[in-house]
Amino acid sequence: MTPSRILVVEDNPKNLKLVRDVLTFCGYEVIEATTGEDGVRLAGEMAPDLILMDLQLPGIDGAEALRQIRVGRTNSQVTVVAVTAFAMNDDRDRAFEWGFNGYVEKPISVRGLPQQVEDFLRLGGAS
Repeated sequence: MTPSRILVVEDNPKNLKLVRDVLTFCGYEVIEATTGEDGVRLAGEMAPDLILMDLQLPGIDGAEALRQIRVGRTNSQVTVVAVTAFAMNDDRDRAFEWGFNGYVEKPISVRGLPQQVEDFLRLGGAS
């Protein structure tokens, strides 16, 4: 069985390494992008099964990157999860209003992330 392909869009090298290491250990194929523009490009080129998108990125932010992914012809239905250090209920609600399928708070839980990713892959979105 082919491993699920996860695109991680994160500009913080430590956060990117953490997520990459956890997901790789769990058997996922991980694609990395450090800007919103690269995330949009790779979403079209690599056809990921799931995108974990930081909201605060250099260049275009996560919300704009999501908008561009959704209007693209390829992979516009992919599950995209907002990953952010913002922890207010308004921020979570706003992420869903923007069209994200799910929401993961930073700091990332090493123990919780594999199950969250599995749930997003299986259900296509969760809170």
